[in-house]
Amino acid sequence: MKIKSKIEGADDWLFIEEIPELYSPNTPLSEKNVNIKSLPAQKLVNYQLSAGGLFLVHSTMQFSEHVKVLSEIEGEAITSQFIFYGTHPSNEKTIDKEGRRTGSRHNIRYIPSIKGKYPMMPDIEYKYFLLVLSREYYFHLIDQHSLLHSNFVREILKGRYTSYAAKDLPVTTEMKRVINDICECKRNGELKRLHTESKILELLMLQLEQMQSGMAEVDKYMIKQDDLKKIEHARDILDAEYTYPPTIIELAKQIALNEFKLKRGFKEYFGTTIYGYVTRLRMEEARRLILDEKKSIGQVAAAVGFNHQSHLTDAFKRYFGILPSEIKSDEEQPLALNAK
Repeated sequence: MKIKSKIEGADDWLFIEEIPELYSPNTPLSEKNVNIKSLPAQKLVNYQLSAGGLFLVHSTMQFSEHVKVLSEIEGEAITSQFIFYGTHPSNEKTIDKEGRRTGSRHNIRYIPSIKGKYPMMPDIEYKYFLLVLSREYYFHLIDQHSLLHSNFVREILKGRYTSYAAKDLPVTTEMKRVINDICECKRNGELKRLHTESKILELLMLQLEQMQSGMAEVDKYMIKQDDLKKIEHARDILDAEYTYPPTIIELAKQIALNEFKLKRGFKEYFGTTIYGYVTRLRMEEARRLILDEKKSIGQVAAAVGFNHQSHLTDAFKRYFGILPSEIKSDEEQPLALNAK
């Protein structure tokens, strides 16, 4: 399997990699950072990671003029692609008026070789996170006979280009968290390989979960722009007050939105319930306090809003699968925590 990409008209490739088709757990990870500083690229940074059956690239791109990025995959591949569209502040109104893409989107695709040209607008910051998996690597992560993707597998076996979801879907907060975990991992060697693979599986799980959920169908429920701002305000309130968060009734009053729209809109937009979001904030902070600040379990319980140490212990075990007392630093941790 060969993956390559470059700006149309440029001599140098952004990346060009030959990836083994076979899944090989013994293949060491190869990492690379590419930073191109030349016109028309105002910003072009690539982080690349590869191993047996896997290629991963995280790119940030911004151009001073219209360009096209040429991309090519030779051989069968399953791709998981995330695109985040930003805007240049001075062009924000023009971009909205002209209907250019904003926000984020993702999908899972089977590609039996493809060449494409992708136009890039000037002064828009694009962020891409792309996983390219060989067929064997993908089926190592998700069993070929799993009912989770039976229709998708049917098209793979026929060798037909296909997308798991008919329409690209918005990227949830949980997906962004996992992507950040992958890109910011400080582990090395075998620990990094294990961490990366576990996070790739978690990311695919979140994608499949959203794609199978009726809540993800924009035709069934579309969040109005005014409601969206209120839902984002609700998220900001929870970020600031997660230790002792307001009730849903109180939160709905604070943002002037009825409870039904708040609960449904929050789940749709952020990919998790309000309770699930607060739980994640509390558990991640608890983990940080234990690892980084060496706080006692009692101190951590008080800091993240639990009245009793036992309540924190129970919640921590449900979320991470281990007790707070069992957590170790990154240097000692044999495997990444499997947060739900």
